[in-house]
Amino acid sequence: MTPDGTVKRTVADGTDFYEVLGVPRDADAEQIQRAYRTLARRHHPDVNKSPGAEDRFKKINEAYAVLSDPKSRRKYDRFGDAWRQVPDDYEQAGARAGARAGGGGAGFGSFGGFGGPREYSSRAGGGIDVEDLLEGLFGQRSGRARGYGPSPGADTEAEITITVEDAYHGGRRRITLPDPNGQPRQYEVNIPAGVTEGQRIRLAGQGSSGAGGGPPGDLYLVVHLAPHPRYHVEGRDIIADLPVAPWEAALGATVPMETPGGAVQVRVPAGSSCGRRLRLRERGLPNPRGKPGDLFATVRIVVPTRLPEEERRLFERLAKVSSFDPRGAT
Repeated sequence: MTPDGTVKRTVADGTDFYEVLGVPRDADAEQIQRAYRTLARRHHPDVNKSPGAEDRFKKINEAYAVLSDPKSRRKYDRFGDAWRQVPDDYEQAGARAGARAGGGGAGFGSFGGFGGPREYSSRAGGGIDVEDLLEGLFGQRSGRARGYGPSPGADTEAEITITVEDAYHGGRRRITLPDPNGQPRQYEVNIPAGVTEGQRIRLAGQGSSGAGGGPPGDLYLVVHLAPHPRYHVEGRDIIADLPVAPWEAALGATVPMETPGGAVQVRVPAGSSCGRRLRLRERGLPNPRGKPGDLFATVRIVVPTRLPEEERRLFERLAKVSSFDPRGAT
């Protein structure tokens, strides 16, 4: 139990999603999103190379996926590691079961409403015995209906990794994942253009089977963006290096640059130093509900490794006539 008197819910490995994000249990949606963004940037595998960073990053995404969705958050707050196995309409089902049993439809607030208060057995680690729970809700144990009609299957979740280009353009992909019974199964997935790290794609009816003829649950795919040799993604913004020659940086130039959306021309202002960021508005990931992200081109000055004789003489001449001191420049 937490200091404020609420029951602390954990998942099967003992993790508390609120602790993962470092937010209080009464945190609002904005606090949860802000904490996720901060932690995701800090632990992204492209940025953090320390051991365990990738696992930590996955756990952060999992916690955010659950706590950012009001429906899954309510189930998690009530059932902890059992929340995935509880159908979405458990509150309505509890009320119906309570009415049938003459309990007045008390629902799930105190696990009553099924002909009087009922206690549910606990697992090791403080979770709820899901079979016992479902038996009270739907009159079923181990998937066998007991006269209360069909019940829907539970939603399930899996992870997929896609490229930045896939996230930018979207499209259909065929993937292979274990089905709810652990057997390999192929799925046709429609990846929406502009999908971001941690976003969930819903495959309706592809979750666990229902009981007593009930409909199956849904399968949710949590998206991860694979590390890319050229692009780094933050939210919907894309960051990439822009190689330029010393004279292009000094004199200014318009140079070509590859982006996920195709080649563009970038104007490099005169006097650009290495590390300068040039903003290309709305060239980041698309946004189906609003403004696209931006692309930031980071100037990287590239010096030739071998100089023809004439170019060497020009550089030597420049070294003699120039009064520029890069170590004294501000």
